[in-house]
Amino acid sequence: MNCGRTLLVIAVGLSAAFMPPLPLGAQSTNNPDFTGAWGPYRGARGADPKLAPPPAGAPALKPEYAKQYEARRAAEAAANSRGEPLANASASCIPYGVPSMMSVAVYPIEIIQTPKQVTIIAEAFSEVRRVYMGKPQMKIDDVPPGYYGRSVGRWEGETLVIDTVGIKESVQYQRMPHSDQMHIIERMRLVAPDILHDQITIEDPVVLEKPYTYTLAYRRMPDYEMVEFVCDNNREYVDDKGVVRLKVRDK
Repeated sequence: MNCGRTLLVIAVGLSAAFMPPLPLGAQSTNNPDFTGAWGPYRGARGADPKLAPPPAGAPALKPEYAKQYEARRAAEAAANSRGEPLANASASCIPYGVPSMMSVAVYPIEIIQTPKQVTIIAEAFSEVRRVYMGKPQMKIDDVPPGYYGRSVGRWEGETLVIDTVGIKESVQYQRMPHSDQMHIIERMRLVAPDILHDQITIEDPVVLEKPYTYTLAYRRMPDYEMVEFVCDNNREYVDDKGVVRLKVRDK
């Protein structure tokens, strides 16, 4: 009998049994790998409808905010029909911020996944957000308001849960107003080997009657290389009525 080998096996077994658990949100070999480029996915003919979620409905705003929201949407529609679109963030070279940066037209996002941090880069405007894994979230009042806020993440099985607070009030999703108490929860998971869903829930006890939830879908782009996108807009300007105008020539 090889006693030395037996003792070694026992020691290895004991060390594995008494290994401390991974800290909350830490990467393990069982976590799915989201690393890579992902393009917007809206479904294809014959595709499973569960892979392409339906468009989100309207948010349930409290009455005083609903009036402002509807008035703004009506003004926007009327301006578009006249060919005089109202200004948005892109017209002023201002970042879209969270959560809008997660779904800008046809532009992809890139995810870089490490044990301590998940970094999400949007090709449009080269926006970057950082999700700190395994860290507790701070109180909203302690987070300086910004375009991306403070995001912390944890794994719940194969779902990456991202908690974000501290979005400045001027950063809006689809013109939806919010207060400094807005709280965003995302649940990212693979619904197929190459289809990623990001379920986004916006909570705001000041503005919303109830949480507003919608889901974004992405398809994996294994050979895609992200390109530089810098807003260097010297052709458009916003007039005193908030309408985007085009400079024909410099005065």
